[in-house]
Amino acid sequence: MAHLLSLSSRLITQVLEPFRDQRPASRLIRRTARQEWRLISLNLLCNLVQAACEGATLGVIFLAVDLLSRPEGSTLNWSSKPILGSLPQLGEILNVLPRNQMFLILLAMAVLLKLGQSLAMYLGSVAVGYYANRTSARLTAMLHSQVLGFSFPCASRYRVGDLQYINGTAPGSVIGVINIVSGLALNVLMIATYLLVLINLSPWLLIAAMAMGAVLALVQQQLLPRIRSRSVQSTQLGRELSSRMTENVQGLRLLHTSGQLDAADRDVSERTRAVEITSRAQTRLNSVNGPIIVTLPILMIAVIAGLSIVIFGTRSSGVLPNLVTFVVALQRLNGSFGGLTQSLTGLKANSGTIDLLNDFLIEGDKQFRRRGGVPFSGINHAIELRNVGLRYSPDLAPALSGIDLTLLKGQTVALVGSSGAGKSSIADLLAGLYDPTEGMILVDGVNLLSIDLQTWQQRLGVVSQDTFLFNATIAENISFGTLGATRQAIETASEQAQAARFISALPEGYDTLVGERGYRLSGGQRQRLSLARAILRDPELLILDEATSALDSESERLVQQAIDRFERQHTVLVIAHRLSTIVGADLICVLEAGTIKERGNHQELLAQNGRYAKLWNQQAKGSPS
Repeated sequence: MAHLLSLSSRLITQVLEPFRDQRPASRLIRRTARQEWRLISLNLLCNLVQAACEGATLGVIFLAVDLLSRPEGSTLNWSSKPILGSLPQLGEILNVLPRNQMFLILLAMAVLLKLGQSLAMYLGSVAVGYYANRTSARLTAMLHSQVLGFSFPCASRYRVGDLQYINGTAPGSVIGVINIVSGLALNVLMIATYLLVLINLSPWLLIAAMAMGAVLALVQQQLLPRIRSRSVQSTQLGRELSSRMTENVQGLRLLHTSGQLDAADRDVSERTRAVEITSRAQTRLNSVNGPIIVTLPILMIAVIAGLSIVIFGTRSSGVLPNLVTFVVALQRLNGSFGGLTQSLTGLKANSGTIDLLNDFLIEGDKQFRRRGGVPFSGINHAIELRNVGLRYSPDLAPALSGIDLTLLKGQTVALVGSSGAGKSSIADLLAGLYDPTEGMILVDGVNLLSIDLQTWQQRLGVVSQDTFLFNATIAENISFGTLGATRQAIETASEQAQAARFISALPEGYDTLVGERGYRLSGGQRQRLSLARAILRDPELLILDEATSALDSESERLVQQAIDRFERQHTVLVIAHRLSTIVGADLICVLEAGTIKERGNHQELLAQNGRYAKLWNQQAKGSPS
């Protein structure tokens, strides 16, 4: 008995686990439950109605069988009945009727009770479904806000496939938890109802129910830890498979050009096989309950049927209704036990995804983008980098150190140097993607860290080698980030970026869909659209990171002319590989190993006869730099 109580205590702990869990997903479920208390109350009320109708139905079944088992003309002593003895008035009304009419009335009562139970089931399902859908919608929005709320370094730690997997599976898993918990509540009420019926029939019959519950509890004690372990493993493998497949689709060009298509296909096949093996093992564990739930009640009924005479006495009129009602109640109790164990199994099978979701939503180990601060209105004098250093990770060497640089309003500053010298790191700092780990960036004397990041970034224009286009029209891509942009302004920006000619040659012009990541356009066309987007924003600071690298010579010349005209009225930071594109810059800085080694204009740097002069001579002679 003590062992059974211990097992029951563990099961109750597992049932209550979703209600006591303090992790983000469970808190969201409970918070939404408080907000949607009407739906929760309706669901609970419907569960109670279902349990009451089920108990009353068993009482009607008992009376119907008892009526059929008695001789014609005999009356029923309702006060002595184990289930409906509390309703003697109903017995007095029915006893005056002929036996057939009495039986038909009992059948009608059973049908009405089942109709009421069905209606309660429908309303309860709708209520919990509405609540689950509301929670799922809020979770989807929360996940999206979480990703967009990350700082850029934090977001960069995640693979796109991981984020897609979490966003794709988490809402469904939360809906599953809500439905499972609702099912648990209903099954507990049903089990209580059936136990009351069995106790009313005969307290000895409760032994059969307790034995059945003990066997199921023992099975669950062995299964649930294994199911949870398999769930975590399956979730991990599924997440890795999703990430790899996403990366393969994104990197199709690389796979084609490097001859790695077959290797990538084999890798995914192996990962798929690992997922299949884990899923098969989980299926075997999940399938153990079914045969036990089907077999166990038949064994119990056989035993009870054999001992029914001993239990109920020698009165034949009392054996049949008690036995039939017991068989029906035990079968229904078995179904509720089965539903309870399946719900517990479902919670554990769902735990892997829920754990992954909670790890993603927990904020303690994550960094979020800055919010608040002084709104940025414009550059009045200059942007100044004072002794700025940047280290992307504590275990990595500094990307920048001791950077002192001033960008005067309306000035063009160019950064040159070999790959890894730190040019793009300066651009990333100015774009607000990273914060300096040393020193500070001042905008008109105000620390950039105290300026509202969103208003600062809204006044930037960034054109880089890795241009990104949405799967939308050309006009929508150019106007992205510029609210209220007119078609005329879009076309003017396109002309300045030397993009108008190829756009007008497209079948649908500015209404042409560019495809996923702009795959329908060439690299040069994508870069010119990115430049048009930046020009349309009329930014306070324009950052050009190898902005003409994907253009042919003629297009580069035309785009460079547009940039030159644009530079006269704006502050511009240019990162260039081809020095011929920055000879007109007001200030050129040569970077090496994260520090500025030389600075000056084109003529001054040539006169220094240093690194810049060497790079210039190499490119002038056509030598690789």
